[in-house]
Amino acid sequence: MDALAFYGLEPVGPADGHGHSTWRFEVVRSLCSGLGSLFGGCGLGAALAALEHDTRRPTVWATAQFLRFAKPGQSVDLEVTEVVRGGATSQVRVLARVDGEEIFTVLGALGHRELPWSDEWAEMPVVPPPSACPPRPLRAEHAGTIAQTMETRMAKYRLAEEYDGVRGDGRSALWVRNPWGDDAQAAALAILGDYVPSGLGQAIGRLHESNSLDNTLRVVRVHPTEWILADIRIQAVRDGFGHGLVHLWAEDGTLLATASQSAIIRDHRPRRPPA
Repeated sequence: MDALAFYGLEPVGPADGHGHSTWRFEVVRSLCSGLGSLFGGCGLGAALAALEHDTRRPTVWATAQFLRFAKPGQSVDLEVTEVVRGGATSQVRVLARVDGEEIFTVLGALGHRELPWSDEWAEMPVVPPPSACPPRPLRAEHAGTIAQTMETRMAKYRLAEEYDGVRGDGRSALWVRNPWGDDAQAAALAILGDYVPSGLGQAIGRLHESNSLDNTLRVVRVHPTEWILADIRIQAVRDGFGHGLVHLWAEDGTLLATASQSAIIRDHRPRRPPA
């Protein structure tokens, strides 16, 4: 599926020819988290889809700072600016607003440079293949959300009912079916980069609520793969905040991207499922 179509992005008037354009998308439940608001990774992914379309360059890195929530039924306007366009690299900025109020900001760089050598040092964890991993069960509040849109299997993962207050090793892993078939674009990887909070419960062994403060994605390469392994690594939980990163791997062991996040953590409060 085309990234613009996945997010429902539509241009708002023609680009001005000076690196500025505006895009709009509707917040629908399939782009939301279990909290009932726009999933942060979807916000970043929509911004990257617009940026790659406008610059005609691939994402190198991008970071989103989340300021306010956007709810279903609201429209998000993305003010896209190519601040500097070099021979091979574009420095960019996106301001996302709902009814004129800024809800998240994206900074990043896009581009591609020819280099005669390359290498990788990160190591993929040894986990069973997707076909040998059980599906990740969803809670009632996840019905119709991005969690249901993304087919997920547990490679190394504790169920919520297994939480006993005993700390884990900070590592968990989920196989996620690529929403674009086999093309792992940055606009899809941004969603999986926002999986760091899902590893917090795995690390602390407790039910909790969390929402992301940021999402920073660093893209290594676009590589075909049907399934993507989210290799989640929690680094610390302290003073009501959690910090971690995730490595995103193709089925053949190719490193696609890394992402990092900080999140607010709250005690778990049972919620009613959406009407």
